[in-house]
This record gives sequence, structure tokens and C-alpha cells, in this order.
Amino acid sequence: MNRFDSISKPLMWSTTILLAAIVAGCGGNGDGVLGTTISQPGTVCTGASCVNLGTAGNYAILANTGIDTAPGASVITGNIATGPGVTSTAITGFALNLPAASPYATSTQVSGKVYAFDYAPPTPAEVNTASLDMGTAYTAAVNMAPAGGGLTTACPGVGALGGLTISPGVYNCSVAISIATDVTLSGSATDVWVIRTTQGLDQATATTVHLIGGALPQNVFWQAAGAVTVGSTAHFEGIILGQTAITFGNASSINGRVLAQTAVNLDMTTVTQP
Repeated sequence: MNRFDSISKPLMWSTTILLAAIVAGCGGNGDGVLGTTISQPGTVCTGASCVNLGTAGNYAILANTGIDTAPGASVITGNIATGPGVTSTAITGFALNLPAASPYATSTQVSGKVYAFDYAPPTPAEVNTASLDMGTAYTAAVNMAPAGGGLTTACPGVGALGGLTISPGVYNCSVAISIATDVTLSGSATDVWVIRTTQGLDQATATTVHLIGGALPQNVFWQAAGAVTVGSTAHFEGIILGQTAITFGNASSINGRVLAQTAVNLDMTTVTQP
């Protein structure tokens, strides 16, 4: 073996190991979702019972047509984004700061980053993929079957959830869901809820969705074909998969994600990604 071989071979092995470590560090857990450069500051549901959000899970708010906070400023923990072809002009009330040629903007109201279709690459492709993943997640929730087989459970309270304690499971509602008084979801940190309706969801003013027993907001999925409205000062828990608009009233809050195929409207709302 000549001197060059004795030096170059260990260097080649070291380089190979380093590259492997870098690739491994860019996987689906930790700082980002595989296949995207947008970081995921929160956590998502994992396991066969979960609704797979794909890259839509990188956002606290993802809205295909626009995000508005008016008249009051909101507080968002996590990233926010609009969908394919929708420019940053559809993100209103956030006083965005966009550096030249940047793929994202910032806002004093958002702890993460703000993404829009008119920002620098790779953002246009990223938001397009996230929007597609959001639609796929919505459809998956619609068609979700309980883990291990069996039948889905009838709509709790025939859609009137106020005052109920709901166990983990997959629930079907063909009527609008109403939360007129507090509702409780009781289960462990590994339990999953999928509550779906072919209509809308309305939560009354000053009511709360409670999680007890270790239940986690990233494991609770609310799929609604109609409009979703969370009343003023109300508190919500879970992932909202809305086919139409999602509106939060004044001083309302959510621990979860807000994923809308149309618009998201906020008013001094606190959105905290799990």
C-alpha cells in the first residue's frame, strides 16, 4: 500500500460515515419531515390508529385560500402557510417581514415561520405538497376504520357533545357537531380519537374541550365537511381537518393544528402546535 492509499482510505470511510449521519439526521423525526426543508417544531401522532398528516404536520395553521387575524392580533406557536397559488397578500393582519429572496417571512405574532406561494424556492413546491397532504389526510379521516377492525361508533350525543366524556375511537356523525357546554376526552397518551361529521362543527362561547388521563392533542382528529366555528374565549383541543372555513372568535384558543381547505379566520386567537 502506498502512502496515498494509507491516507485516502480512512478519509473516504470517515466521509461516508459523516454523510450517512447527515442523511439520518434529516429524517421524519426531530427537526423536519422527510422530503421537506421546512422544520416541524412540534410533534405529530404516530401509529396505525393515527391520521397521517404528511408534511401538513409541519404547520400550526395551513389554509388553502388565506389566513386573517382581525381585528385583534393573534399568537401562533408553530409555522403558518397558505396553499398553492395563494400569495402572501392572503395572509392579513400579521405585519410580515420578508427578507430579500427569502423562502419565508417572519412576524412578531408567529414563533415559527410564515410561508406563501410567492416566496422564494423551495417554498412554492413545499406548500403545494403540504396542501396535497392535507387533502389526503382529510380523506383518510373520512375513511378511517378502527385499528384491528370492527365498526366505527355512532355519533356521541347525536352530535351534541356538551357534557359528555368521550372514550378513544372512530366516531361518525351525519349531523352537525355542537359543543354547547364543556366536553371531555378521556384516555391515555397512546389513545386516538377520530371524530368526523358530514356537516359542520360549532363550539359555544366560553366552553372548553378537556383532555384527561394523559390524552394528547396531536392524537385527536376532528374532520368536518362544513364550516368550523370556535366561539369567543372558548378553548379547543386537537387537529381540525376542515373542508371549508375555520373561524375562531375573540380571545379563543387551541392546542393543536388548524388545517383548512379554504380560509382560517382568527381574532386575538392563541394557536399552540403540540
